[in-house]
Amino acid sequence: MNEPRIVVGAAIRDGRRVLAAARAYPPELAGLWEFPGGKVEPDETETEALVRECREELGVAISVGDRVGGDLSTGNGRYLLRVYFAELLEGEPHTKEHAELRWLAPDELDSVPWLPGNRPAVDALRDLLNA
Repeated sequence: MNEPRIVVGAAIRDGRRVLAAARAYPPELAGLWEFPGGKVEPDETETEALVRECREELGVAISVGDRVGGDLSTGNGRYLLRVYFAELLEGEPHTKEHAELRWLAPDELDSVPWLPGNRPAVDALRDLLNA
């Protein structure tokens, strides 16, 4: 069996709020929410992938911090999601590839339908944001 592909997500913080992004595609995932990010390319680190993906998807520069939770299996085991805290360095996030962006406080995290693979990170994040 092939090793799962590493996918990274950025839990970008603004105080106690975190940025969430609604998928625009593929159709079966459209309208579900996730942390911005994407696949790690063979020639880059997870941090480099997050910086690149946030620049491409949101038009922002970020600094990457600590991991949020553990490894999360998604896509029927084809992907391994790793979520990291991140801070904005430059720019204001805007949609390029997503249908919508929202800043969510800890008590608002359940106000959007998350991708199932992101749910454990959301639960871990809630505890960390409330700490």
